Amino acid sequence: MEFVSGYRDEFLDFAALLSGWFRKFVAERGPLGASLEGRWQQLEAHIRRLPQDPALWVLHVLPNRSVGISLGQGPETGPGPGLGAALLLGDEPPLHLQDLSPYVSFVSLEEGEEEEEEEEEKNKERGRSMEKTEEEDGQPAPDSREFSQEANPPEEPEEAEQDAGRGANGCLEDRAEDKTGPERRKGQRSEAVPLHLSCLLLVTDEHGTILGIDLLMDGAQGRAGRDSGTEHLAPQAYALLCHSMACPMGSGDPRKPRKLTVGDAQLHRKLATLVPRLGVKLAKTPMRTWGPRPGFTFASLRARICHVCHRHSFEVKLTPCPQCRAVLYCGKACLQADWRRCPDDVSHQFWCPRLAAFMERAGELAALPFTYTTEVTSETFNKEAFLASRGLTRGYWTQLSMLIPGPGAPRHPWGSTTSLSLLLNGDPYQLLHGNGPPLMPPVPPDPPRGLFGSWQDYYTWRGLSLDSPVAVLLTYPLTVYYIITHLVPQSSSYPVPELNIQNKKSLKIHVVEARKEFDLVMVFWELLVLLPHMALELQFVGDGLPPESDQQCFTLQRDGPEVSLRPCCEVSARLSSGNKEKGGRRDLQIKVSVRSYHLLQGPKPDLVVGFNPGFGLKDTWLSSLPRLQVTWWEPLRVSKGPAPPQSLRVPAFFTESSEYSCVMDDQTMTVATGGGTSPPQPNPFRSPFRLRAADNCMPWYCNAFIFHLVYKPPPASAARPAPGPAPRAPTPPAPLARTWRRRGEKKLGRAARRRK
Repeated sequence: MEFVSGYRDEFLDFAALLSGWFRKFVAERGPLGASLEGRWQQLEAHIRRLPQDPALWVLHVLPNRSVGISLGQGPETGPGPGLGAALLLGDEPPLHLQDLSPYVSFVSLEEGEEEEEEEEEKNKERGRSMEKTEEEDGQPAPDSREFSQEANPPEEPEEAEQDAGRGANGCLEDRAEDKTGPERRKGQRSEAVPLHLSCLLLVTDEHGTILGIDLLMDGAQGRAGRDSGTEHLAPQAYALLCHSMACPMGSGDPRKPRKLTVGDAQLHRKLATLVPRLGVKLAKTPMRTWGPRPGFTFASLRARICHVCHRHSFEVKLTPCPQCRAVLYCGKACLQADWRRCPDDVSHQFWCPRLAAFMERAGELAALPFTYTTEVTSETFNKEAFLASRGLTRGYWTQLSMLIPGPGAPRHPWGSTTSLSLLLNGDPYQLLHGNGPPLMPPVPPDPPRGLFGSWQDYYTWRGLSLDSPVAVLLTYPLTVYYIITHLVPQSSSYPVPELNIQNKKSLKIHVVEARKEFDLVMVFWELLVLLPHMALELQFVGDGLPPESDQQCFTLQRDGPEVSLRPCCEVSARLSSGNKEKGGRRDLQIKVSVRSYHLLQGPKPDLVVGFNPGFGLKDTWLSSLPRLQVTWWEPLRVSKGPAPPQSLRVPAFFTESSEYSCVMDDQTMTVATGGGTSPPQPNPFRSPFRLRAADNCMPWYCNAFIFHLVYKPPPASAARPAPGPAPRAPTPPAPLARTWRRRGEKKLGRAARRRK
C-alpha cells in the first residue's frame, strides 16, 4: 500500500521525526568543544533577523538515571543498519513499535544495579564460606577464578571466550572489561552493554510543541560517571537553541521567541550571557516546575513529509498535488517522478482522480453530533492536548496517546483472569474513566426498544452528554452492533440464513487480527447492554496478540448492578444451547487464540469481524481470505481425525479508515480468492478522532467505512451437491425391452417372468 496512515503507530512517526531532525542538527552543529566564535556568528546574525514568536519558549533539562538504550544487530547477524530515516521511512516501513525491537530497545538500569548488588552479596557470601572452609580444613580456599571454572562447565561459550581473552596475569583484556552484570540480564537481546542517556535537552513552546532535541550520552553503563558531559552542557544547549529557531522541528516557519525560560538553575546562569546575543530575552529566574502552565503537555507533532523522498517539512516546503490536493510533495521533481511511476496502476496519474473523489468525502465524514467535532476533525487536531485537558491519561485512554510504558511495565493491565477480576472491582467501565467523574452512566433499566443507527440516538438512550468523548473507545462494540442489526440482515451475498436478532439467543463472533481491540477488550461489554437477550462469544484471533494470552478463556456475567468474572471452566456451556439462567441472565465469553486466522481450527462462527485490517500490509491475509471463503474445519472424534473441508461461507465484515484502504482491500481479495468486496459505506459509529497523516491530506478515521467480502461463486463442475441421502450404486444398463402389449394380452407376473 502506498499510504499507511491509520495503520502505523504514531510513535514511529514521532521517532522518524526526531531521528531526521537530530541527524541534521548534529551534522550542522559540528563536533562538540569547538569555539562558538566564528562558527556561529553568521547563524546568530540570521536569527536576530527572524520574526518574533509571542509564545514563551522553554528549555527543559531532563536527567535520566533509570532507562538505558540497547542497540541490537537487526533480524540478521552482523553489524546493525542503525535506526535512521531509511529504516523508519523506507519502502517497507515498520508499522508497530515492537517491529523495532531487533534494532533498539529500552532497558531498565535500576534492575541492573540491583542485580549487581545481589551478585556482590553472593560473592561476599562465597568468600566467607571459603574462609570458613580454609579455617576448618587447613587448606587454602580456591581463588575466584578457580571457583568460576568449577561452577561452570568448560564448554560454556561465554567462559571459553573469557579464557581466550585472559592475559598473562590472569585478568581480562580491555575489550572484555566492559562486561558487567546488566549484559547477562535475563531477557536481554543484545550482548552489548546498554548505553546510558544521562540527560535530555528539549526545546518546546508554552503550548508543548517540540521544537528541538539533543541527547547527552554517557556511553556504557558503569564506565562513565553520571555527570559526564557536563562541561559541554552550556555550549550544547546554546547550539540547540540556535538550531531550534532556525529550523523548528514541530511546525511553523523559522522564528525566535520573545522570551525564554530554562529548567535548570546552573544552566540558566551560564546561558545568561549567550542568549541575549540572539535578541531573545531570558527570564529572570529558572523554571522550577514541569511546564509554564499547570496543564502543560507535549503537543501532537504536525510535521509532514514528502510522499516520494520522505523529507520533513522542516527541511523543505511541502505542497499538495494541484489537482487532487491529497498527496504532499516537496517539489516538481518528486511530483513528476510519482506521476510517471511504473506500472501504470501505481502511478499518481492513475490515482489522482480517485483521490480527488476521496477528498470530497471529508465533509461527510466530519459530520458528527458531538460538541467537540470541529476540534477533533481538524487537520491540525492536537490529540495529546485534548486528552490531557480532559484528564484522559489513564486506563484505556493511554492506548490513544503516544505515551508508551517504560521498561518492565506490563503491556496489559492484567496478566491473568484473577488480576483482571481484582482490577475490575465489579465495574466493567472502570478502564473507560479518566481522572474526573465517571464517564459512563448506569445502565438503563429497560432494554432498547428500537435499533440505533447513529451516535445521537445511542447517546440519548444511554444518558450520555454529547460532550462525552467515550465514542472514541465505544466505536468498536457499536460497529459490531451495527453490523449485526443493520448490515447482515440486509446482505444477500451469503448462502446462509440471516442473523435475525429477534430469534437468535447466542452468537459466536471471531474478531480477526485483533491486536488493538484486545487491548480494549472490556469495551465489548457494551454489546450485552445493547443486546440483553443474547449470549455472546468473542474469540480474538491474530498472531500479534500477546503470547501469554494464548488459549485464555474467561466469562463476564452480570450479577445485579455489578459484573463478575469467572474462568470458562466454571461456567456451564450455555452458548450452544441458548438456555437462560435464573433471572434471564446473559454473559459474554472471551477467548484468545494467538495465531494467524488460517491456522485456527474450531467450530464455524456465526460472524467474522475485522477492524481496519489493511489486507495488503500483511502476507498472512493471502491465506486467511481463502479460508473465509471456502474452508472450515469441523473437528470430529480423535480416532477419526479432522473432517474434510466444507464449503460453508461465513459472513465477514470489515472496517477501514479511508476509501483508499477499501479499494486496496478489494484488490487483495481479488488476488487471494478471485472474489471481491462490497461497495464501502460510511460507518455511522466511526471514531470522531481524525487520524494523523504524514504524507497526505486525505480524511482518515478509525472504522470510517464498512464493507463485506463478496465470495467468488464456485464453478458448476466443482459445485457440491446439497446434503441428503447417499445416491444408489450405479447398475449396468439393461437391454431395451418392449414396453407395449397387445389388447387382451395378460401381464406376466413375477414368477412367470422368472420362469421365462
